[in-house]
Amino acid sequence: MDIVAKARKLERKIARSLDAAVVELAGKSEPAPLEIVHAVLDRAEQQIQEAGRGVRVFPFNRIKVVVVAAAGDTGARARFAAVAAGPPSLAGRLQARLQSAGCRAGDLVVEISYAAKAGAGWQSPEFNVEFARAESSAAPETGDAPAPRQLKLTVVTGKATQRTQVFSGGRIDIGRRAEVLDSRQRVVRTNHVAFEEEGHDANRSVSRRHAHVAYYPRTGEYRLHDDRSVHGTSVLRAGRTIVVPAGSHGVRIESGDEIILGQARVRVTIA
Repeated sequence: MDIVAKARKLERKIARSLDAAVVELAGKSEPAPLEIVHAVLDRAEQQIQEAGRGVRVFPFNRIKVVVVAAAGDTGARARFAAVAAGPPSLAGRLQARLQSAGCRAGDLVVEISYAAKAGAGWQSPEFNVEFARAESSAAPETGDAPAPRQLKLTVVTGKATQRTQVFSGGRIDIGRRAEVLDSRQRVVRTNHVAFEEEGHDANRSVSRRHAHVAYYPRTGEYRLHDDRSVHGTSVLRAGRTIVVPAGSHGVRIESGDEIILGQARVRVTIA
């Protein structure tokens, strides 16, 4: 286990301890929808299998999530449905988590339902996750869709936990800190490109939830989106600066671009 993994494990342990203290004072624990989502991601990562020669596979393509919410509690159902729908969607988060774990998964179908109470054999009293694999009955296609081109992101200004990382499709979150916690110390976001909390001035100009890059299979392009950062996001291309407005459809990025996050910069290479 590397230093980053150990730090993440320690941070999760501290978060759980603090949350338990809050529960003891409040007398009850009602997990937030995003907390359940992250627990689902953890369960999915535990299902990854080693296939030999360094290959890791996720053997399922159907995930069923059942959340405890009474039939009349439309508010609780709506809150979880909104978080699961995203953006990013629960399916998108699952793809990104599996990818970050070194496992390439195919298309995933996520089904969400609700129950008045926990069922027998549930691992958690608040939700349950079931994994299955269903073979497609559709006629075989004449050709497969091309695989996503590799996206290499290299930090050139500022300091991140890893200077260079390579991705293939999915969603890549960029921000300060590897994991972002809410006021109750629950994980609300995991940054794939994580700038360090202390040190370089450029680091402090990066918001904890600054931006993300998303791959669009239909067009085969990567687009950069600003996640309502404090100091803004833009793309430097051939000496021209392209501002990425928050809440927009994003800006397509090309090989040779530099992503500007406040004062920090990340070079883009697409191959």
